[in-house]
Amino acid sequence: MKKFFFLTIILLSGLSLAAQTEKPVTDTTQKTLFICPMHPEITGTAKDKCSKCGMSLVEAKKYVCPMHPEVTAMKKGKCSKCGMDLVEQKPAKNKKG
Repeated sequence: MKKFFFLTIILLSGLSLAAQTEKPVTDTTQKTLFICPMHPEITGTAKDKCSKCGMSLVEAKKYVCPMHPEVTAMKKGKCSKCGMDLVEQKPAKNKKG
């Protein structure tokens, strides 16, 4: 009985260590969004033009709350949870290692 208990503890310890050493999964499918400066509801690729006014689309900026990263917007504003100014979200840097 002591051997069973001891082996169970070792097995569970090994599983918990293995779970802690896994690398986080990063989303590499996120593409850059391009919008019309006059009509932000019009989106497309870098080479597209606005279907309403013919202007070239520009890269959209995304703004995020420093305290609540789940609060995002496509233009400057305030966080709906804490009232802080939203800041421009920087692209994630690829970490090696």
